[in-house]
Amino acid sequence: MGLNEFQEAQKMGKKEYKTALATGSFPYLPVLDQILENADIVTEQYLGLVQVPLDKVVGTSTMGRTQAFARNFMPLLDEKTEFGLKWINLSEAQVSEGIRDPIIAYEYMNRYYVVEGNKRVSVLKYYDAFSIPAVVTRKVPRKTDDEAILRYYDFMKFSDITGLFTVEFAREGSCDLLLELTGKTEKWNEVDRELFNKVLFHFNRAYKFQGGENLPIKIGDALACFLNIYGYCEALDMTDSQYSQNLVKIWSEMVMMTQKQKVGLVLDPKEAAPVEKKSLWSYLMPSTAKKLKVAFLYSKDPEASDWIYGHELGRSYLEETFPEQVTTMAISNVNEQNLDETLEKLIAQGVDIIFGTSPQMMKPSLKAAIAHPEVKILNCSVNTPHKYIRTYYARMYEAKFISGIIAGAMAENDKIGYIADYPIYGMTANINAFALGALCVNPRSKIYLEWSTRKGYDLDEFLNKNDIHYVSNQDYITPGSASREFGLYKRENGEALNLAMPLWNWGIFYEKLIQSILAGRYQSEEVTAKAMNYWWGMSAGVIDIITSNKNVPYGVRRIVDYMRQQVSNGSVEPFWGEIRDQEGKLRNKDNESMKPEDIMEMDWLLENVIGTIPSIEELVDDAHAVVALKGVEENN
Repeated sequence: MGLNEFQEAQKMGKKEYKTALATGSFPYLPVLDQILENADIVTEQYLGLVQVPLDKVVGTSTMGRTQAFARNFMPLLDEKTEFGLKWINLSEAQVSEGIRDPIIAYEYMNRYYVVEGNKRVSVLKYYDAFSIPAVVTRKVPRKTDDEAILRYYDFMKFSDITGLFTVEFAREGSCDLLLELTGKTEKWNEVDRELFNKVLFHFNRAYKFQGGENLPIKIGDALACFLNIYGYCEALDMTDSQYSQNLVKIWSEMVMMTQKQKVGLVLDPKEAAPVEKKSLWSYLMPSTAKKLKVAFLYSKDPEASDWIYGHELGRSYLEETFPEQVTTMAISNVNEQNLDETLEKLIAQGVDIIFGTSPQMMKPSLKAAIAHPEVKILNCSVNTPHKYIRTYYARMYEAKFISGIIAGAMAENDKIGYIADYPIYGMTANINAFALGALCVNPRSKIYLEWSTRKGYDLDEFLNKNDIHYVSNQDYITPGSASREFGLYKRENGEALNLAMPLWNWGIFYEKLIQSILAGRYQSEEVTAKAMNYWWGMSAGVIDIITSNKNVPYGVRRIVDYMRQQVSNGSVEPFWGEIRDQEGKLRNKDNESMKPEDIMEMDWLLENVIGTIPSIEELVDDAHAVVALKGVEENN
């Protein structure tokens, strides 16, 4: 019986051999010794007995047996040789009782090269076996910035923690995300592996059926994307049919991961068509048009948060602007525990548009948007690559740039304080733009950075220790607080003397977005394959700055008025020209504008900033949820 199988396997080997020669490829098994000639191996790790995926067994360790096999591990030697007889015996053993003896192999870059057991590999590959037991030693290359090496280090981290060798990654961050989503970031036990393998098996089957193998990502990236939307516990209870249906719903998310620029930035709103004048008769007749129902979700009460208060002003402005076309509602104190239920209730009530005003609302909102494509759901955050939910933010860094000019012009000792809250994307651009503004008028200026969410934060101690009198703090006044320490102010005799206040004109933003929906432009944008992020600034009127005539000298106000006009019409860009970070590294070339994507994703601080971007461990517990989603860590 084994003879027929050998002859079939030999035909497959000869066919592969001829195909390789015809295409100019090496026709035999790759040899690890040759591959490692130019590799920088720093250590070897003995992994012991592990179950190795057969599709990852690709070659042999030395030249000794390489020409006995074609590159697909099928035999080339004659059936009457000792090699052929052993292959036939192994084939018969596989059919009768299965091959159980482990091979010995080296692993390098998640590919396995056989030291002993080539024929066992060949037989099992012929029978389409999934894996083979192997005693493995890993060859570890030196870590570099090479993308392939970085991906391999992610694979090693995942396999070391989980004991699994079947999951690869093509995207940076997918490994950590997948471990976090499973809730198991330390060493796994057998139960952990069994549960994960159940999810992996069903997901992989549905993913391949949808054509996932044709995407330039790995199974680990795809699974992390899937679980990030639906959750690990939920996936454990899914049927094969549910895996397939849910994959179809989010397939654009998978495709979007393969794009270099996954987010389509809308930097300015399109001009709205002129509003048609109504006749007197139209005012007398009752309107039959259905009003848009718009819901705003707040993580806190507006009275307790300057950020939420700004959005509440925007909601009120929206109702005043579209009294006959829009009705709004606001739901406060929405959190991770009640957000799913809140979204479902709003959708059941017929709400057309939902604005989530905090980044931590993203994941439940994304899940709801996928399940209810008839509802427009948007999240106030920066540069989030999801096809099914749009994001919006404002280019506050433009106002911070002008605020920095005021501070740089007025600070007598060249020291200026900057109080930031969450170390998330967008915040870093604000800090650096402020620092650039100060440098424009005072090359000696130093920006002392502190974080209000850092453990042990004490504003008075920070300012006194560094002899700081001019401070940039939270943008709005908090309605429930009597403090005047907001915007840019001067500390004088223990009191705040307000100089300037950046403005978030959320009412203007919401007005222009509703106009886009009413005119049908919003809907026409849905054909794009990219995620959509509205990132408007001074040119759209959604960002501005107010200065105090009393406390800011006339000459400084003249500079501010001029720069405000130039930034608004695009003649001046804060991130233009040569820019260097704290380490002296060139971040933007002379006579060039920084790309919007690079501004959004800043993970470094300007050369005149004194301070660091804190890690999540340095922050108070209440900040962890936001920073875990959109956090940035310093990368010099």
